Order: sequence, then structure tokens, then C-alpha cells
Amino acid sequence: MKRDSRLSAVLHALLHMAEQDKPMTSEALGRCLNTNPVVVRRTMGLLRDAGLVSAGRGHAGGWRISADLSRITLRQLHEALGEPATFAIGNRHENPSCLVEQVVNAALDDAFDAAEALLLERFATVTLADLAADFARRHAAHKGARKK
Repeated sequence: MKRDSRLSAVLHALLHMAEQDKPMTSEALGRCLNTNPVVVRRTMGLLRDAGLVSAGRGHAGGWRISADLSRITLRQLHEALGEPATFAIGNRHENPSCLVEQVVNAALDDAFDAAEALLLERFATVTLADLAADFARRHAAHKGARKK
């Protein structure tokens, strides 16, 4: 089963955007993400609808982060993307009247719900500013290591 990597891709794009002093076009973001600009526009449109990015048209146009990085959480981004399924595993529903299937599904549902709640709780505590700071530290360390 294919995994939904949109949250990872959005974070990647937003960190590139945060490093720029000017808007980034869908084409430039598409090159950063190795994807089609149409995919970028569709995804960024969801973030625009959530008030997290804005888009300008024309020669100096492109996408720009329109919210404070310290106020954008992973949870907000996850929600803006339509809250994609957290897990790629799920229950069988071949025979809903089967008591064994009911027991198994109830146990798995409880575990999935608890794990998802924990993940979303963690997402709410991590901001885009946190990721940008981690990137800055790693970038500085990488540059320092190359000079040696």
C-alpha cells in the first residue's frame, strides 16, 4: 500500500520557502520536491485555504508563508491536508457478524485510536519554527564539517 507523504512534502516545501526572501513559484517548489508543479499548486491551495500561505500572480508572484512559523504546527498542516489516514494498516470487514472479527476489530480500533491521539498530540507541539531551527543547526554543522 502506498503511503501518503504529503505532510512530509509540505514541510519540505515550507522550509524551502522559509529560507527565501521572495515568493517561490510552483515550478521552483516542484523542482525542490521532484514533483509536478500542478501537484504543488493543488497542495498549496489547501494551505492557502487554511490561511497558512498566500499566492501572488505575475512576474514577482509565487507562494509565500503568510503565518508566523512559531504558530504553524504539524497538526495544523495535517488538518489542512484533509487529515489523511495516519496508518496504512486496518481491519478486515469480510464478515461483520463474525464474533472473532468483531473482537479483533475492537482491539485494533482501540490501539489505532490511542496511537493516533498520541501522534496528533505530538504534532500539536511541533512548530515549523522548530523544524527551521533544527535545519539551521544541521546546515551550520554540515558547512563546518565540509571546511575541515
